[in-house]
Amino acid sequence: MRAKLLFAVTGLLTLPAYAAELEVSVEIPKLNVAEYHRPYVAVWIEGADGKAAADLAVWYQLKDTAEGHGTKWLPDLRQWWRKSGRNLDLPVDGVTGPTRPVGRHTIRVDANAPQLKKLSAGEYTLVVEAVREVGGRELLKIPFTWPARGAQSGKAQGSSELGAVSLAIK
Repeated sequence: MRAKLLFAVTGLLTLPAYAAELEVSVEIPKLNVAEYHRPYVAVWIEGADGKAAADLAVWYQLKDTAEGHGTKWLPDLRQWWRKSGRNLDLPVDGVTGPTRPVGRHTIRVDANAPQLKKLSAGEYTLVVEAVREVGGRELLKIPFTWPARGAQSGKAQGSSELGAVSLAIK
């Protein structure tokens, strides 16, 4: 009985001091326009130096069309493309996916995921960029500290291509 109890207690002592999950909520607003196209969206983390530290999501048209493959238009996500996109081999497993319809979309990333595991302690910025054909471009930023020693949250409000964007670290 003592051996089982000792094993159970030592197992608890090996748990990390904190476990975190980063949750990003991105709202794609409904626009009243004559020609609507779903936006391309990139979500990434920048370090204090302004360089891309981790890509969390890139939503673009995955299927070939008469106009070509969706990757042709990824450079239109100008900030993301300059900082990270042009160096990636697309698609990226767990990061890239199809464009999203109007509504609220959530991205959850565990602290042990490769994107967050490589982040050193410091100040970071969550960046969300959206661009739409026959539309506009919008970039929102939310600062945060990593690793999380407690709950953190932040919000930003878009005015055209993005609605509310929020960050919660639990």
